[in-house]
Amino acid sequence: PQCVPVAAPCGFLIPLTPSSPPAAAACSLGAINPELYKTDELEGELEQYPEDHIGRVWLQLEYQTEAEKLLVTLIKAKNLPSRLIGSINSCDPYVRLFLIPDERRYLQTKIRKKTCNPRFDETFVFQITAKELEERALKLTFYDVDRDKKHVVIGHVLFLLKVDKELRQEKNEFQARIALMQQTKVTKSKKTGVVRGTDSPSFNESFHFKVAQDALDTTAISVLVTVGKKADNVVGRVQLGSFMFSRGKALDHWNLMLSQPRQHVKQWHTLT
Repeated sequence: PQCVPVAAPCGFLIPLTPSSPPAAAACSLGAINPELYKTDELEGELEQYPEDHIGRVWLQLEYQTEAEKLLVTLIKAKNLPSRLIGSINSCDPYVRLFLIPDERRYLQTKIRKKTCNPRFDETFVFQITAKELEERALKLTFYDVDRDKKHVVIGHVLFLLKVDKELRQEKNEFQARIALMQQTKVTKSKKTGVVRGTDSPSFNESFHFKVAQDALDTTAISVLVTVGKKADNVVGRVQLGSFMFSRGKALDHWNLMLSQPRQHVKQWHTLT
């Protein structure tokens, strides 16, 4: 079958994006020689990790046009965080692979025991048309199974997908829309500026909404992240608000904000 690279030449090395504030890391892409996947010759060049990184991952992407299949080969990861300081064995990692925005279905690697430098060498197949592929992004979520058998998220990697020899620049444009909801209606909405040239956009913008104290129980803030020039090309969303709108961490964040008036209350959230 005819095979073409997806998004860029096969072989990438990228930092994992954080799932919690202390692990904030940059996510620049860097191409490496695919031939080095068969050896460990590259290791010496990669030991100088950024101080704020939480791991790196090697993978290969390939699209079979006639069969309409996306092949993702997860090769290995390096320097994942350890549960015990100074140990390289206190991590039992595995990875889930999603084609977002659909996160209901995923493929999963086997669990690698007692290693912060797991070798996976597993290939996964997604059945998807070339047209659909352009509207999706590949998300890898890394987990650690701790001593209590709890599955803890380590971090994420996000790849924009395009069946071509290179990414189109307009596809690598992120924007967030913030909407104020009262009852079930959107009463006000605002947009961030567009961030280009990165898969880990930082917006650093503030928005203010005036809400009466007695209306807070029926109020929510919805944040929608989009990629590309089409407004319906959604990466994910998060909704913060009262019990009427939110649950879990989103509700906890909202309640914490109410308990600390006139203060900035920061917290990371997972896009869904």
